[in-house]
Amino acid sequence: MLRKIILIVLLVLLGSAGTLVYQFQQALKAPLAIENDSFLKIKPGSSISSFAKQLEQLQWIPTRFWLRNYGRLFPQKANIKAGTYLIRKNLTLAQLLIQLVEGKEHQFSVTFIEGTRFKDALTILAEHPYIEQSINKKTVLVIAEKIGINVENPEGWLFPDTYSFTAGTQDITLLKRAYTNMQAQLNKVWESRADNLPYKTPYQALIMASIIEKETSYIAEQPVISSVFVNRLRKRMRLQTDPTVIYGLGDRYQGDITRAHLREKTPYNTYRINGLPPTPIAMPGLSALKATLNPANSDYFYFVSGGNGKHIFSRTLPEHNLAVKNYLKKQRQNRTN
Repeated sequence: MLRKIILIVLLVLLGSAGTLVYQFQQALKAPLAIENDSFLKIKPGSSISSFAKQLEQLQWIPTRFWLRNYGRLFPQKANIKAGTYLIRKNLTLAQLLIQLVEGKEHQFSVTFIEGTRFKDALTILAEHPYIEQSINKKTVLVIAEKIGINVENPEGWLFPDTYSFTAGTQDITLLKRAYTNMQAQLNKVWESRADNLPYKTPYQALIMASIIEKETSYIAEQPVISSVFVNRLRKRMRLQTDPTVIYGLGDRYQGDITRAHLREKTPYNTYRINGLPPTPIAMPGLSALKATLNPANSDYFYFVSGGNGKHIFSRTLPEHNLAVKNYLKKQRQNRTN
């Protein structure tokens, strides 16, 4: 009789255990109750119990009972890591646990665009909700010192690229990465530069690359434009490039360059100064760096917009004046049509 009772008790216990395991499995296989992809932040020091409570409060699971006790039974499978995670809709609780235990945080990103300025990069960083702000009230000079840029104006020293990061990354960290990237790219291209260029240092090449970047968005033209500037520098002609004038005007530039602007002697007005301006005027991309240090072989000294995103190149001033005349004529026709 006793054996029969013990057998019945064992069967009941096994049945209960089996039911419990089945219920655990069903709870873990159930999709989270979210309609759209959502971000989930796990604070440092969070336990599986507090995490279960968090999900219950978010109404992503009906009850925390199964998750909390699953963590007690299988602590090695519930060692969740702090961070910000992107949770896809239809994700199951089991899949979520794997993601958090493996620490697969979401990778956010920011993109610095070719031809934009240092201040534009600061704005992008300041507006990102998942970047920790540490320099938003600092001067450009202080920011440059924190990055490690030992010049008064850090313009041009950030490499335009897309930078991935996890939530809570500091803005200064991303700036340092962009600066390190630019140093590496510039040095690499400098080592493979053509012979007899009119640039004594990589920094001078960086300045010229920023001008080329601003002169054209048509990459195939960049080596030709580079050759024009090389030819002018060799002849000790002024560069006479509008983007430097615009940079020198700063906030005073309102969309048009006037005769007064061209006559004004600023450090960046290459119609009035000889050689290069004192600093870059934008972030040059890799193609502009390559074009600067490996220009095309040409005898061009002038270029003007062709009105189609490309340029007309000329060898002599009369040729150039004719190209300018044709361009202005085309502009007038477009305005009247």
